[in-house]
Amino acid sequence: MDLFTIILLVIAVLIIGLIFVYNSLANARVAIHEALSGIEIQMKRRADLVPNLVNTVSGYAKHESEVFNKVNEARTKMMSASNVKEESDANNMLTGALKSVFAIAESYPDLKASNNFISLQNELSDIEAKISYARQFYNNNVKAYNMQIVSFPSNLIAGAFGFKSEDFFDAEEGIEKPVEVKF
Repeated sequence: MDLFTIILLVIAVLIIGLIFVYNSLANARVAIHEALSGIEIQMKRRADLVPNLVNTVSGYAKHESEVFNKVNEARTKMMSASNVKEESDANNMLTGALKSVFAIAESYPDLKASNNFISLQNELSDIEAKISYARQFYNNNVKAYNMQIVSFPSNLIAGAFGFKSEDFFDAEEGIEKPVEVKF
């Protein structure tokens, strides 16, 4: 083998390595977007459920309008969020507001016994579990991707092709637990 052939083989191996690392980074970024979509779907399901919950509770507790306003404000922020940070903050705000709604419900035995309220609680509890799972799945993908873009040699390719680190979907301290549903 002459020197020219060896140089061509080295260049070919480098190009194949570059393609492999680039595709790996691109696939990781797509996985993050897919995982974020899973969170957004569940948060939309929850946001769609909120008006029914508020209407049910407000029928029993009409004087609690401040709490209902906070729930509606949080829901609006969630629906208009345009990035992971805004979605995370809005999600935390809505979770806190929903805890207030359930605290109000504790004061109304007739409400707690209502089949409609119980059904909404069950559905909300299911959605909260799915959001928690989707958030964990998203954060696992972000962790793997972020580790890949700072590790050698993929960090060279990530920098050259504009791959940037992604934000984690954080839960505010004390909100890591799903909304507590009691009967």
